[in-house]
Amino acid sequence: MAVDVKKPGGSAVIPPPDGAAAKSDEPARARSGRPSMREKALYGFGDFGNGFMFDLGQSYLTKFWIDVNGIGSGVVALIFSLTKIFDAFMDPLAASWIDSRKVGRRGKFRPVMMGGAVVLALVTIFTFTMPNLPMAWKIVWAIGGYAIWGVVYAFTNNPYQSMASVMSRNIEDRATMASSRQVGSLGAQWIVGFAFIPVLTMFGMEKRISWAMAALVMAAVGVLSFLICYKSSRERVRVNRSVGYERNSVKDYAKVVFTNRPLLGLVLMTLFLISAMNVNNMMMVFFAQYNLGNIGLQPRINLIMMGVSALTVLLIPKLVKRWGKKRIAIVGCLVGACANLVNFIVPTHLWSFIVLVTIGYVGLAIPNGVTWAFVSDTIDYSEWHTGVRKETMVSAAFNFSRKIAQSLAALVGAGMLSLTGYVANQKIQSPETLAGIKGVLTLYPAIALVVGAVMLFFVYNLTDDKYKKIAGDLEAGRWEHGVIEDQIEEGEPDSKN
Repeated sequence: MAVDVKKPGGSAVIPPPDGAAAKSDEPARARSGRPSMREKALYGFGDFGNGFMFDLGQSYLTKFWIDVNGIGSGVVALIFSLTKIFDAFMDPLAASWIDSRKVGRRGKFRPVMMGGAVVLALVTIFTFTMPNLPMAWKIVWAIGGYAIWGVVYAFTNNPYQSMASVMSRNIEDRATMASSRQVGSLGAQWIVGFAFIPVLTMFGMEKRISWAMAALVMAAVGVLSFLICYKSSRERVRVNRSVGYERNSVKDYAKVVFTNRPLLGLVLMTLFLISAMNVNNMMMVFFAQYNLGNIGLQPRINLIMMGVSALTVLLIPKLVKRWGKKRIAIVGCLVGACANLVNFIVPTHLWSFIVLVTIGYVGLAIPNGVTWAFVSDTIDYSEWHTGVRKETMVSAAFNFSRKIAQSLAALVGAGMLSLTGYVANQKIQSPETLAGIKGVLTLYPAIALVVGAVMLFFVYNLTDDKYKKIAGDLEAGRWEHGVIEDQIEEGEPDSKN
């Protein structure tokens, strides 16, 4: 049905998006652009596959570089920091190319995601490969390999992340997809967390080639999972692609990012939450080996911690429906912060540690799960606020915070090992090193979660009710100050706020 919208100088009649006439007998699901429950569930396989490559590196590259190849922990912190900052600035370039693509027979984002996943698997194996070189060349190899990995990751994760915004605009659908995605992410962390060390041991942990072989197993599962997501997902939301898709300059990127207050709040929250999660995953293997005295406990702790978290995030759609995304994200942060703080204060005991670290990880998992629904909402807000849709630009800006968070986690984790005198492969570490490992694993997430909750509460201002109005405007072809189609003749406007 056409919509009359008042504008300066008269009125405009807005045709349905893509120029197609809406049919009154069109099925309700197709008209509203809503995916089936199966599709929403299988969408999470993208993050499941992602975790077999992304989380693998976050959890084990530090140990591979330090203990297997002898690179100093301070240098490892520097390697992570430099490569992640480089990756963060590569994201906008990848986003510019993806946003400029025309919609093809298989969609705009799905083909890029699938192609990127295959290349990412190959580069993941490469990062766990290290020839017997002089130390200086080992460092160069590590920097080069991980920098390339980050670039390829941008061409995999950005389109996957953007795809959710064109699968549905319904709040409950997005909450379900966010839950599905977080279950996939935690499921991958869970399996990588308890399976990688046994697989590595099977090949022979002391051999360098064994790390590459174990990475090959994980990467193969990752590609298969992305294929499931690719085959089952559909880009169904009608989006006006006639305005602005060819313009992707630095100015366009800045406009998308700096006029989007909800995105800023999301970026600031994510900076702390993702760094906390990565620190936890990175340091758990060190804590199990040295503080608990048995590296074999690491898979078992991860099995419990991540398994309980994965089950908990299944409740996200119901929690969102009752209390809203923002409220449950803040509560999750505060619960996780309290559990981690108590874990830092009380003496280390295996079972109390497991219970508290599990509660702390659940607290992290809930806001991180809701985050994916937030991202889709900020994409729509950007289109509504500026009149131009740039899904991947918004996604890249969000991923910028994730890359900086990963760099921060490396500085905190590997930097602490260096400052407290960690000695690679030494069976007994100093009391200062043991205290540092426990502090980073528990106290840092407690602080980060509190700061993340504060950022979300004060900066993120896109409520669910406000989003419903925005979604209705976009479905009718409107943006905040007029009609999207009118910009074809009048030129793209500058945001008034």
